Amino acid sequence: MSAPSVSFDAVLFDCDGVLVDSEPITQGVLRDMLEEAGWAMTQEECMRLFVGKMVRQERALIESRTGQPLTDDWMAAFYQRRNQRLQAELQAIEGALAAVAAAHAHAGGRIACASGADRHKVEFQLDMAGLRPYFENRVFSGHDMPRGKPAPDVYLAAAAHLSAAPARCLVIEDTPTGVTAGVAAGAEVWAYCPLPEAGARLRAAGAARLFGHMDEVALALGSLPGRPSARAGLR
Repeated sequence: MSAPSVSFDAVLFDCDGVLVDSEPITQGVLRDMLEEAGWAMTQEECMRLFVGKMVRQERALIESRTGQPLTDDWMAAFYQRRNQRLQAELQAIEGALAAVAAAHAHAGGRIACASGADRHKVEFQLDMAGLRPYFENRVFSGHDMPRGKPAPDVYLAAAAHLSAAPARCLVIEDTPTGVTAGVAAGAEVWAYCPLPEAGARLRAAGAARLFGHMDEVALALGSLPGRPSARAGLR
């Protein structure tokens, strides 16, 4: 990824799949629980259907495939099992800390985490990854918004909190659903794409840039220790 041609007033990060490697864990729990409810699928199928989305948004699909209502008790059990697995297995995405630090320096502290997940999950994942201090009081959950991603609500709320015009914000995402939300908010969106075969869908959703490692974000927004700074290219 080359250095951006403009600077940004704020940088807004998705969480799952961008800052922490949580999606395989979460989707594994969801796949298991859906199979227990009568809907068997592979991990890959579950990832394709549900990554980047709130489970409740897919209520009609789940109920049609399981033949059972998606109850509050089922959701509570899902959250409990998911959180237990995350606490045991979660790791930060490689290079995420450097990317967040560079974004913080680039935007003068005006960064936020804007996730489609519930606030408790986002905050404890940031704690586990050692990223929470960068996002204190700047965590936004789609569960708290009128609409979740792919609607732009969570990104618009984060930009407003930072007093940044959406068009002057950079969004870092990893799914077509999230990219669509960032583009709908009016922001420039860069997409983390470690698997090249996912690039076409991210581009189609409106991603302006693709990158395969979070170090590339750090390099583009500032500099990494021992590497040349890209800041001179920002104007």
